[in-house]
Amino acid sequence: MCGIFGIISKTDNNKLMLKKLAIHAAQRGTDSSGLAYAQDGRLNIDRADYKIQRLMKEVAPYKSELVVGHSRLATNGVYDNQPIVRDEFIVVHNGIITNVDELWESESLDRQLEIDTEIIPALLSKYIKTEDDIDFGVSKVLSLCEGVISAIIIAPHLNILMLVSNNGSLYTGRDSGNTYISSELHPLSSNNIGEIEQVFGCKLFSLDSHYEEIVEKEVALVSRDALLPKFIHNSEKDQLLEFHSPNLQRCSKCILPETMPYIRFNEKGVCNYCENYVVRNQTKPFSELENLVEQYRRNGERDCIVPFSGGRDSCHSLHLIVKELKMKPIAYTYDWGMVTDLGRRNISRMCSALEVENIIVAANIKRKRENIKKNLSAWLKNPHLGMVSILTAGDKHFFKYCQKVREQTNISLNIWGTNPLETTHFKAGFLGVPPSFENKAVYNSGWSSQMAYHSKRFKEFILSPSYFNSSLFDTYSGEYWRSINKRTDYFHLYDYKAWNEKEVDNDLAQYNWEWAKDTPTSWRIGDGTAAFYNYIYYTVAGFSEHDTFRSNQIREGDISRKEALEKANAENVPRYEGIQWYLDAIDIDFKGAIKVINNIPKLY
Repeated sequence: MCGIFGIISKTDNNKLMLKKLAIHAAQRGTDSSGLAYAQDGRLNIDRADYKIQRLMKEVAPYKSELVVGHSRLATNGVYDNQPIVRDEFIVVHNGIITNVDELWESESLDRQLEIDTEIIPALLSKYIKTEDDIDFGVSKVLSLCEGVISAIIIAPHLNILMLVSNNGSLYTGRDSGNTYISSELHPLSSNNIGEIEQVFGCKLFSLDSHYEEIVEKEVALVSRDALLPKFIHNSEKDQLLEFHSPNLQRCSKCILPETMPYIRFNEKGVCNYCENYVVRNQTKPFSELENLVEQYRRNGERDCIVPFSGGRDSCHSLHLIVKELKMKPIAYTYDWGMVTDLGRRNISRMCSALEVENIIVAANIKRKRENIKKNLSAWLKNPHLGMVSILTAGDKHFFKYCQKVREQTNISLNIWGTNPLETTHFKAGFLGVPPSFENKAVYNSGWSSQMAYHSKRFKEFILSPSYFNSSLFDTYSGEYWRSINKRTDYFHLYDYKAWNEKEVDNDLAQYNWEWAKDTPTSWRIGDGTAAFYNYIYYTVAGFSEHDTFRSNQIREGDISRKEALEKANAENVPRYEGIQWYLDAIDIDFKGAIKVINNIPKLY
């Protein structure tokens, strides 16, 4: 996934605008970058394994009559970089083609690179030659490929530039005879570029010059192994993972065990969590939400932002917002380094099928993962269940950048797909914070609850000084945006639509939504952290967030206690593939980390 941009220029004074387009594209990721630009009658292709701003300084393409570039979050084809040159086509592509392996085989095409983008020029070449028709070639690309395609394609042998998009994540504008291209509207509208159009399908531009020579330049790749670790099964590591079935007293109504913080059982064996439970999945009429959003509708224009992680519930909420609420959303994704490849592929599937623009904000993933490594290293020195949540502190800037996207798009309304049954009191409970049964939100908010929580956390910092590291500012600024900063103009979809697991899974199946191979549940499978922290909780306490989620379903009357026990037991089986991916991503020794966890005294 990347930000793409370009200029077809009639003047030689585009330096400032080109810089602005490139800087905005870098919001989507800075793992690598690339440029295609005209110079002395030829097209130069420069690829770099660093930020687009640095590449722009080095090659200075500012007086070129044609410039196309990208700034990339490496997702598919980690060892390849764009622009891709094949069969006389030059392509930069934002998105993920999820059926690319099948296409190479079914179309009998010779694959040369790992990156999915290569299939685009390969298909174009095949089908344009078949019918001698550019529109036919583009239509075949869009019909055969599954997943998001937003691409800028230079075809010097045809003397054209093509813009192709199946989800609208591509815009053009004109000013003083120049054509500007961007993945997003904001860098065009904020710079008063006129004649702005959103691209759906294909838009063609004739090139004034004929370029007979393509000169490619590679910058040597540095190691990206830790960015997107490849899974290689290691039976020795796999066998280190423990899975016990402790004989714990469990609530006679739900399945919470005696190791749950602050749990008590009455004379009938019913726990206090059940006694104090307030039904959450009892929704208001959907028509009420329809009336609430009416004032935000914009006659077919983009009218709401949907925070979109690629997980089960955000994908289902996007489906409902488009299909039932009939709105025109922008899906907003914050990638902090723990969104898995599976999660990204599901993002691509949903956005292409629903024709939804996806705005991605990518953190400095290397730095985020370094922060996780520092905090996990500190935790392993003095393991404490109440401090496990610090490993996910880096994702809380999701809320900060949601506000930024609102400002950039001038769209105030955001609709969240937060599952009402995901409340997990035990994570703070293990830190010594008792449950607040009156709280109906998934996240606590306000100064009082935060002060109580962080005072307990600070005591653990004192006991394990390694927590005082360079990640602290990132951790606590994220907490501010999650818990303290006030949010306006937002609704929770599942306040108005009952959440039903079977319905959710059935609805997603129509999009060829992908499940993980190492667990039977569709929950948390796009989150790179979940397999690891749930292993900690289950190994030490004999339960995980799967038990609390299934217990909430029991209380709602959605499933039986027997079914909940069966499901939780299967879901608590260690997810070796997910755990190894996580530890490889943050460069923590698997054997050392698992041995520490296995040696923590059990609570049973």
